[in-house]
Amino acid sequence: MSVSGGRRLRTGVIGCGHFGRFHALKIASSSRETLAGLYDPDQVRAAALAKETGSVVFSDADGLLAVCDAVVVAAPAEHHYAVALRALAAGKHVLVEKPIAATLEQADALISLAGGARLVLQVGHLLRYSAEHDAIAARISRPLYIEATRIAPFKPRGTDVSVILDLMIHDLDLVLSLVDSPIERVDAIGAAVSSEYEDIANARVRFENGCVATITASRISLKTERRMRLFSEEGYLSADFGKRELTMIGRDRGLPLPGTGGFRRESVSWRDHDSLEMEHEAFAAACLDGAPVVVDGLAGRRALETALAVTDGIATSLQLMEKSGLIRR
Repeated sequence: MSVSGGRRLRTGVIGCGHFGRFHALKIASSSRETLAGLYDPDQVRAAALAKETGSVVFSDADGLLAVCDAVVVAAPAEHHYAVALRALAAGKHVLVEKPIAATLEQADALISLAGGARLVLQVGHLLRYSAEHDAIAARISRPLYIEATRIAPFKPRGTDVSVILDLMIHDLDLVLSLVDSPIERVDAIGAAVSSEYEDIANARVRFENGCVATITASRISLKTERRMRLFSEEGYLSADFGKRELTMIGRDRGLPLPGTGGFRRESVSWRDHDSLEMEHEAFAAACLDGAPVVVDGLAGRRALETALAVTDGIATSLQLMEKSGLIRR
């Protein structure tokens, strides 16, 4: 179901924390969306954001849903399923932050409900809307090996889930979007250091076509680093998502590298690309125009399935280590 005519998309935000604030600000400045209102159990926090965005606060989610065409679900991860289900059942399009849900069964229920009602279900894997993703996909079509690193200093925000669902899932989704093959095997290791869940994790994902991806995530590091390196027959590519820079060594693009037998080096950087704005433009286009959903429920489910496989891989590794006496728990 699309919102026809020249109407703007009336979008509400459920969850007014860190990400909810960014979504609300983006909607408030959008040319195709109108911020219909906000809801958060913390009404003081919601009121502060309403003042910042010139919006209104609702005392319950149902009141907000009654005046919306669509909602952004930016509640804590454990509530994604319940809130998204409630919104879809009310006939509203949904942009749910990652992860789509806590279990594959929950993800399937959301996908089924949205499909049956012809509603948009978009999952907030923000890297898919980045200039870096577009540049990588345009240059590397058949990756042989991918190495991704996403590390950051400790912050209490996000520790309601593991670092796999908090940080690693970004790179898992990006890798899945670049490799056109089912997964054959996942090996992983990780540990909980400062919270109840894993704070550091490393996964090795082997695909059926032979491609291998090694992905590292940490939220207890001394510095912030967000990088991805790819090897293929097309060349070597390094992307720095923090500095927003990309370097490609190959034969088809960039300036010649003397003495290398015909290799070229291309360097690209971005300073004005707004991934969140692109995400909302895509959401509005899907809801208003019936455009394809860039990151739909199935993509969100696949990222969740892989993240859960990483979690299971860590559990298996820890059991083997405990059995061998390498660790004691």
